[in-house]
Amino acid sequence: MDRTLESTASLLQQVSDGDEQARERLCRHFLPVLTRWAHGRLPDYARDLSETQDLVQTALISALDRVDDFDALREGAFLAYLRKILLNNIRMEIRRVTRRNRHGLQDAELEPADPEASILGEVIGLDVLERYEAALMTLTDKAREAVMLRVEFGYSFPEIAMATDTPSANSARMLVSRSLVQLAEAMK
Repeated sequence: MDRTLESTASLLQQVSDGDEQARERLCRHFLPVLTRWAHGRLPDYARDLSETQDLVQTALISALDRVDDFDALREGAFLAYLRKILLNNIRMEIRRVTRRNRHGLQDAELEPADPEASILGEVIGLDVLERYEAALMTLTDKAREAVMLRVEFGYSFPEIAMATDTPSANSARMLVSRSLVQLAEAMK
């Protein structure tokens, strides 16, 4: 069956029912999206045994193993769930490497001044990144999904409309626009 004809919700239900082919189709769809999103988020100093691709695969497998605990009616909701798992995996990897560095297993010079720093954090500043994450949580689920899909995953407005069950690309554009204004207000 063509991916465009299958909803994420129906694929998740099939995975929940034990359908391995549905699991593979979900992985094929979300793996490249998550990989693009995660690229550059794991700092160089934290890359040893765990590369970004490994963290992405671990997050996807973890989400699919717990698919019975998740009720996603929209692709955007599932992608937001995957993003949260992946972000937590990245943070855990940074803490693991930082702890190891503190115990003298690597040169002290390799330890960064801020263990939570990432390339994105270095570019825009950790305080802005923390305010962005906090402000995202003030939005409704659908608005948060739309913003993440547009800003973080680079979805087009027609793709956002499909992923958030919004009637049209123009409706999705308005949803994103209004949500970004709310996000900016919450970040002040």
